[in-house]
Amino acid sequence: MSDVLSQSQIDALLKSMQPGGGQEEPEKAEVKEKTASESVKYSKYDFYSPRKFTKDKMKILTSVFENYARIITSQINGVFRVMTDITVREVQEKRYYEYVNSLNENDAVTLVEASIQDHNKIMVPLMIYVTPGLVITLIEHMLGGGDQVIKVEAGYRYSDVEIALYRRILSYLIQALKDGFANYISMEFKARRIEDNPSMMQDVGLDETVAIIHLNVDVSGLAMEKILICMPGTLLENIFHVIDMRKHIARGYAYEDNKDTILENIRDSVLPITGQLGTISLDVSDIYHLKEGDVIDMSKPKEKDVKLFIGRQPWFTGKMGIYKKNVAVRINQRLYEEESAEEEPETVASE
Repeated sequence: MSDVLSQSQIDALLKSMQPGGGQEEPEKAEVKEKTASESVKYSKYDFYSPRKFTKDKMKILTSVFENYARIITSQINGVFRVMTDITVREVQEKRYYEYVNSLNENDAVTLVEASIQDHNKIMVPLMIYVTPGLVITLIEHMLGGGDQVIKVEAGYRYSDVEIALYRRILSYLIQALKDGFANYISMEFKARRIEDNPSMMQDVGLDETVAIIHLNVDVSGLAMEKILICMPGTLLENIFHVIDMRKHIARGYAYEDNKDTILENIRDSVLPITGQLGTISLDVSDIYHLKEGDVIDMSKPKEKDVKLFIGRQPWFTGKMGIYKKNVAVRINQRLYEEESAEEEPETVASE
């Protein structure tokens, strides 16, 4: 009986008869290894300069600037009549020299002073850089230009008139920072000065830790500009310290025994008090036929104690009477004291 080979076995035999014994060529194997290694990308971590801020802190910063991006998108679209879509591309912790190296010598960088409410520490300013293409396009619309998007080369130097209009544009971006941080902390921002040469700035050390926020600006779908914001590590430390302190105070207030504080706050509150002599049920027909002079029998002596209600809860009992020609109730007892006395078990002495 002869064996019958399958098609896959026949292909394997034919492949083994070719030079190389069916093994893959070294060049093809190397190409496959390269493609496999390129498909997996790992972010580099510098162990000589460990991260200063945790992932939770960077998430807070990302949330702040996502809110900020939405605010300035609506402002630019409304004020300058330019259709833009501003999104957060990345928020990363880096060194200051990486921010400086990404700029050209003639780029204009605005230094912004930041101050925290009820916080007197002097803080290092943050820096904002806007690509010249976006600035010139907005200036063109401010001066009554058309809907075209203007593209300029990197390292563009602004004229004196353009610098004045540049300050006006940056004022909108700086004011929106307050609203971006509003969900976490109350801050004020104010432009300090404009630097024409970023490499000459000495407010921050080159090796100092900073957070670089990269915002993508899609201008009418015709150009992709960017806004780069650099926040020094010392400024972030002050911001996160105040946020953490307020969270700690909030947690303490929520879980500590604040009965005295609560009572002090509600001590001067106004509460209506209702006196109730008794209750009785009547038919609707009886109520309908009631007229002036009719008497309703409460089945209760007039000398009987009345209950005083605060809201719908009975709190006191007392005697009805008159005080300075007004109907009054003299309080005899608190109801919860009466209930606690009734609930106490009787003690029996045994011999």
